Amino acid sequence: MDKPPFHPYIILFIGVLSISTAAIFVKLAGDTPASIIAFYRLGLAVVIMAPYVLWKHFDELKQTHKKDWVLAVFSGIFLAFHFIFWFESLQYTSVASSVVLVALQPVFAFIGTFIFFKERFTIGAVLSLIITLTGSFIISWGDFQISGMALFGDMLAILGAMMVTGYFLLGQNLRQRQSLMTYTFIAYGMASVTLLFYNLLLNHPFTGYGGDEWLIFLSLAIIPTFFGHSLFNWTLKWISTSTISMAVLLEPIGASILAYWILEEAITWSQWLGGSIVIFGLMMFIFSTTKKVKPKITHVRDKN
Repeated sequence: MDKPPFHPYIILFIGVLSISTAAIFVKLAGDTPASIIAFYRLGLAVVIMAPYVLWKHFDELKQTHKKDWVLAVFSGIFLAFHFIFWFESLQYTSVASSVVLVALQPVFAFIGTFIFFKERFTIGAVLSLIITLTGSFIISWGDFQISGMALFGDMLAILGAMMVTGYFLLGQNLRQRQSLMTYTFIAYGMASVTLLFYNLLLNHPFTGYGGDEWLIFLSLAIIPTFFGHSLFNWTLKWISTSTISMAVLLEPIGASILAYWILEEAITWSQWLGGSIVIFGLMMFIFSTTKKVKPKITHVRDKN
């Protein structure tokens, strides 16, 4: 029996802390195109991973079934467009609004895991979903009253949530058969290729950035990618996509605090109220599923 070497929920918490920095790094990048930031975030991650993966996991890459390659490719495409929509949303709306709305992925994760994995949820879990949706609508309504562009940013963030849910759903399937390094290497690689062509299509410059921007690109590759997304992918072997998506709702707390300290972004009443309701819905979900959901144990051996 393959048991996790660490408790999946501890790793999940570390991942949430790490991704809380992403929106701050993107904001600090200033006028750098969102898709360029996403390209270098994932591209640098792939470059860092490549020597180890090609050394330790080359045989696994060669033996990967064609169907799994296709699924991993689409996973990478979903991830690429998640970053495009989310990073672009930060050009129009605040960090607090963007990270709360992009964390609405449980809405789509609940539907996806119900359809594809036949998961069932308690009445408390469904009620918590309704509560989090209410909080998100309060945030969006407050931004609409501020400006139409802020609302446009909110819509981009929601599209980002849809894309990352597709990424996690495919990952939940693939992680039962692939090691963490092999899966993430393929997914990040395909996301990088997708972003490469996207930037070429829009004629975005790949050079001419200063030392601060390159430091931001590298920081994004290491902190929210390796210690965020990669750890989430690790937990997918034992924890459902819907559970991970609900945990990600803690990101707005960390991101909003960092935005207040570093970027001096004020938090409006609608963001305070809506964010508090969203977090309450998350806690309700955790309490309603903790006794019913246990880490999944599989016979597939993780090679990491």
